[in-house]
Amino acid sequence: MKPENIQVVATLYKFVKLPDFAQKREPLLSYCQGQGIKGTILLAEEGINGTIAGSRQAIDSVLWFLRSDPRLADLEHKESYTQTPPFERMKVRLKQEIVTLGLPEIDPNERVGTYVTPQEWNDLISDPEVTVVDTRNDYEVNIGTFQGAENPQTVSFREFPDYVRQHLDPTKHKKVALFCTGGIRCEKASSFMLTQGFAEVYHLKGGILKYLEEIPAQESLWEGECFVFDERVAVSHGLEEGSYELCLCCGYPISEEDKLSPKYEQGISCANCFDSLTDEKRARQLEKWRHYQTQLANKNKE
Repeated sequence: MKPENIQVVATLYKFVKLPDFAQKREPLLSYCQGQGIKGTILLAEEGINGTIAGSRQAIDSVLWFLRSDPRLADLEHKESYTQTPPFERMKVRLKQEIVTLGLPEIDPNERVGTYVTPQEWNDLISDPEVTVVDTRNDYEVNIGTFQGAENPQTVSFREFPDYVRQHLDPTKHKKVALFCTGGIRCEKASSFMLTQGFAEVYHLKGGILKYLEEIPAQESLWEGECFVFDERVAVSHGLEEGSYELCLCCGYPISEEDKLSPKYEQGISCANCFDSLTDEKRARQLEKWRHYQTQLANKNKE
């Protein structure tokens, strides 16, 4: 699926010392906007993290611009494709961390676990001596994960260190395999676990997205779809767009089966948020839904 009007979606990150990260914001934002790129890029002293979308030429141009900084010369990225623009605008944000663990002393530039390629991953997680842990948040895990993986049931990545301290023991769990969407969370998660005394910590290089891109569905140990942080909501094998959409009230991913719940009302609520929906909030959401429908109708007339 690569017609001429296709949008290229590029995800990228790199842990690297960027003491001048604040000064990079405006030139980067201006360049992306000049290329018609949309998406979000995070800059922090510890590195860069982002997902952007645009034409083939525009994406290539922005990647060249980023890599023109010698510190980002080896910046890696992953690509997928969509026919619908997944972002509405371009943002470059300054952050304390490019992925928030809440432990500034954990530095993947100094120490990380062992990278495992998608081609090696199946053998690793099939080893009964290996504990496989999904480092993503609960709502992400619920729509897809690897066979046999543990779900830490976290609401945010900040909770991951507590999960490790309470549920994993370096004297018992001697081999641990971590995975996440694109690989960035595992950089910090593996670095943290090594500081806690875990001897063998592995993580999936390129994350779930690289695995779904490179491993054929018939050989895959992945079950379900992979949540992504843009308007596609989820992707499946081959990075094809998935079947989920977001609840417009709470932002929770919902499937066709979820829509059969009596708590689901299009544009208003889903089973995840129905019980917390007050009359006042429901009225506000109804107004937002009507406004959304009007905007959509006007856009379709253009």
